[in-house]
Amino acid sequence: MKSNKKKETIIVISLIGLFASLLVVSIIQQISSGEIDKTYTNGVFFAFCLVAIVTLVFFVIFSKKYFFPDDDKRNKNDQEVNLKEFMTYIKKEEKIKICDEDIKEQIATTEVKENSDVDVSFEFKHLDEKEAIVVTNPDVIKEEKKPELEERVEDVIPVGEDESRFYMLTQIDKRFENYKGPKYDNKITLRKLCDDFRNYSAGKLKLYYDIEDIRRFIAGLSVTKLIILQGMSGTGKTSLAYAFGEFLDNKTVVVPIQPMWKERTDLVGYYNEFTKKFNETTLLYKMYEANYNKEIYITVLDEMNIARIEYYFAEFLSLLELPNPEGRNLDVVSDKWDNDPILLKDGKLRLPINMWFIGTANNDDSTFAISDKVYDRAMVLNLDKKAKKFDAPLFTPTKVSSDHLQKLFVEAQDEYAISDRNSRRIKKLDEYMIEKFHLTFGNRIMKQINSYVPVLVSCGGTELQAIDDILSRKVFRKLEAKNPVYVRQQAEGLCSFLDELFGEDQMPLCKEAIRLIEQNV
Repeated sequence: MKSNKKKETIIVISLIGLFASLLVVSIIQQISSGEIDKTYTNGVFFAFCLVAIVTLVFFVIFSKKYFFPDDDKRNKNDQEVNLKEFMTYIKKEEKIKICDEDIKEQIATTEVKENSDVDVSFEFKHLDEKEAIVVTNPDVIKEEKKPELEERVEDVIPVGEDESRFYMLTQIDKRFENYKGPKYDNKITLRKLCDDFRNYSAGKLKLYYDIEDIRRFIAGLSVTKLIILQGMSGTGKTSLAYAFGEFLDNKTVVVPIQPMWKERTDLVGYYNEFTKKFNETTLLYKMYEANYNKEIYITVLDEMNIARIEYYFAEFLSLLELPNPEGRNLDVVSDKWDNDPILLKDGKLRLPINMWFIGTANNDDSTFAISDKVYDRAMVLNLDKKAKKFDAPLFTPTKVSSDHLQKLFVEAQDEYAISDRNSRRIKKLDEYMIEKFHLTFGNRIMKQINSYVPVLVSCGGTELQAIDDILSRKVFRKLEAKNPVYVRQQAEGLCSFLDELFGEDQMPLCKEAIRLIEQNV
């Protein structure tokens, strides 16, 4: 109310001064033009001048008082807190830190017993410099928290020295102090894992997938920590990753990518200088939790190419390329606090070796094209059609540890290593691609082929099926960047060479990729 009266007073004074000034100017103009007698207007003129001068003086005084108060008064007004509301707001026996001596003195001298509806008592105890304990009776407090009061209290009471800036991560530390891991099924094979997952997805979740897609998905996990699922909308890209988390009894984390994302802080959060807290995200929470156990974690980057992957996921891409998992440390904060979470070392968090990132991608006008940098580091799975429904028995979730899954991958790569015959075929194809298209497989792609093919065979596929699949995704996709007219001219010869090298119609996916590029020209 007081502030409104002040504003009204200033407005009235300003209008009076403006009115007087206009009258004086009008009289001067009439005198100069000879419209009225100067003698007649002398008294009136000086009277209005006097009113205008007095009004302007009052205006200056009031404007200085209300618009430009002294620094001491302004600071005092900013720090003023309604203590009766403040006392009802603080919870029972909650420790607060008072950093301002004026406020501390004000709290100590205020008689809060004037308010009969609130039973409040308080005292200062010298625990750490300027710390106070406010004790309230919660039984008589019926008011809801007021947002405006909460904002004012935050300005006056900063975070305590003993309180961590990472609230959620410190809660994980407490939860895992006496953690005992679940019982894992360490006897399951890759073939059984694929079959059980497919049946669980169909029988429990009513999500149907071809067994070939399930095998490709599981085999892709052995190649890289980043899987990209492409295909038409509604073919079950996100559902596949979600169903796998449900099958493992460890819910999948879905991160909806936003169009404006440009850096890693959009994924993991950032430190707020105002609140002195770290804005933690669900992804950061799950990454930290994954470092505490051996379960398999699936994280979905939903609509991952609605923003540029090379921007917001750049640091992840670089770290995932490091051969030593212990060296994949992600910068979370730039400094170190004594009360930071246990697993945060010098502001860095290790990327968990038991977490896989599954990105779903659509190719339309609202998305960005995925660059070769991302494609080369990821394993791509195309879901272009819906699978037919089938009757499946009901399966319960299966606990599989990441250590056992990695062990199955290593055993498969030793047992089902690519045959010498197919190795020679791949080498000849590489030479042909260099000669005709100036494309080479490269060390990264060869490493991925040697990892992927044996695991797909262990999942129930054949060696040629695995080679056909990974070559179509990793090698022949690169023809899209070449001269389309030249590619069309060479397409028929390339398909004939594949039939001659691997056997007629033994590479259907590779030939399909070539024909698709040829049609698009």
